[in-house]
Amino acid sequence: MTSDVVDLHAFYASGLGQMARRVLRRRVRQMWPNLRGETVLGLGYATPFLGPFRDEAQRVIALMPASQGVMHWPPEGANAVALADDTDLPLPDQSVDRVLLVHALEHSEHLRPMLREIWRVLAGGGRLLAVVPNRRGIWARLDRTPFGHGHPYSAFQLSRLLKDNLFVPLQTSGALFIPPIRSRMLWSSAQAFENVGAHWFPTFAGAVLIEAGKQIYAASVERPVRRRVLVPLPEPAARGAARSFKERE
Repeated sequence: MTSDVVDLHAFYASGLGQMARRVLRRRVRQMWPNLRGETVLGLGYATPFLGPFRDEAQRVIALMPASQGVMHWPPEGANAVALADDTDLPLPDQSVDRVLLVHALEHSEHLRPMLREIWRVLAGGGRLLAVVPNRRGIWARLDRTPFGHGHPYSAFQLSRLLKDNLFVPLQTSGALFIPPIRSRMLWSSAQAFENVGAHWFPTFAGAVLIEAGKQIYAASVERPVRRRVLVPLPEPAARGAARSFKERE
């Protein structure tokens, strides 16, 4: 079941949500340090993490699934977000360089069609970055945040899902090692939690991030090998052919 856009917006406007946004933004930025001149698509509810790319990328757009709802973004300026069917994206083939997938995979009831659509719109050298709740983390066990809803994944499960849908996992990371507790004192230590957790307890992150590339198969067409086959001529026919040849002479 997809989280409602109003609930997602309210979470990221809260203190806990702002802390989670800062942590995830930092991790996304580490994995994508430079997007200059590229076209970036945010799918699901990715708008809280697209802001830093607006002044860098050539174009930044967002699509939200119809089951979730849509909300104007960015708050200032022209709207850059639209409502769309995640199994039929309104974009041309190979039209985007990067796809940031947040609050999408864990809620989708049509995983394979959605991933195939992402594969279709992604350019040949493009990259997909998926952010999903970690099934081994605390965040997936508590429903007070959006990470406690939907189907969580382990890093291995997410990697296998991407491989099965024509993507090649390139790098994996974790974030949100800090427990989802409403405490400003705890939030001020979020970066320390992230540093310790990433080093000592990587499997217990609240969210799993995997970057993957588009896998392109080179279809090889085998031409049939033609072989010369000598077929012996039956003896009566051979004699008749020889006789007619002498008569012509």
